[in-house]
Amino acid sequence: MSFRKIILHVLTALKYLSLVFFSFVAILPIISCVVTAFKTDAEYQSTNVMTMPESWLYFKNFVYAFENAHMGKAFINSTIILVCVLIVSTLVGTQLAYVLNRFKFPGNNLIRNLFLFATLLPGVAMQISVYEIMTKLGFINSLLGYIIMMCGTDVISIYIYIQFFENIDYSLDESGIMDGASYFTIFYRILLPLLKPAIVTSCILKGVGTYNEYYNANLYLQDKKLLPTVATSLYTFVGPQGSKYNLICAGVIISLLPALLVFITCQKQIYSGLTAGAVKG
Repeated sequence: MSFRKIILHVLTALKYLSLVFFSFVAILPIISCVVTAFKTDAEYQSTNVMTMPESWLYFKNFVYAFENAHMGKAFINSTIILVCVLIVSTLVGTQLAYVLNRFKFPGNNLIRNLFLFATLLPGVAMQISVYEIMTKLGFINSLLGYIIMMCGTDVISIYIYIQFFENIDYSLDESGIMDGASYFTIFYRILLPLLKPAIVTSCILKGVGTYNEYYNANLYLQDKKLLPTVATSLYTFVGPQGSKYNLICAGVIISLLPALLVFITCQKQIYSGLTAGAVKG
């Protein structure tokens, strides 16, 4: 065997070893979370995080976490927020991208550059002004106000939609105009269905961020009993006297189940949307 082949075999072995190692690093926190969720308080305090629980049938942590963290109401609130945000963001984002791509007018490039500039601004730097606006509008402790704030245009999604529009031939618009269709008809009947891969990609990005949002939910939905979300409900068991991580881990597993169910049910659409998004973009 030549020296070159030996080097190639070594590099291949290192590649697969690195993949196995980083895969293990990625799933280790999940394994630790599952193990901890089935431990009693005494077990958690007397063992390390990777020690197996005495019984895998100890479900009291899950019941206690679900009831005391108000996770039932949290799931309802998070679902309402997620559905409203995705619908509004998709409608606004696709229409805005349609206008910016299909119509050339003074200020078109300026608007695009302003969106790009907005992505460079850290969100924390704008929290004071946003909080003042939310307070004056009476949107603190308001689910509707929080939804309106979260529906803010997602710049990344707009650029994804614009990239897709640039790959759609203008002849489709011209054919619609020749048939007497209005711009709204062309958009909703012809172009919007072609944006399905981009919509799937954007909804995944926006949905994950909205579902996992903690900072804004904790800041604007201050009544944790009436207006909990999945992210804020997990912090019920964090306090100055210590954190009950076995209950927190049980709550984390409960919060993962809906997302896991959606992924298993719609994985074909998710994969196709992401793949088409990568090719088109």
